[in-house]
Amino acid sequence: MDARLLDILVCPVCKANLEYRKARAELVCKPCRLAFPIRDGIPIMLEDEARQLPSEDR
Repeated sequence: MDARLLDILVCPVCKANLEYRKARAELVCKPCRLAFPIRDGIPIMLEDEARQLPSEDR
């Protein structure tokens, strides 16, 4: 994932910074507890496509 892209991407729901998780190929918003997938190198920044994180995965 390009570091410059990570610097400008924010959560589409709350506008918080995102954490890149390379092992799962996703961008995580800790305040919303959402994980946005990255498919073929493209972040899918749609709330409907995000998975809900369990409370212990904060």
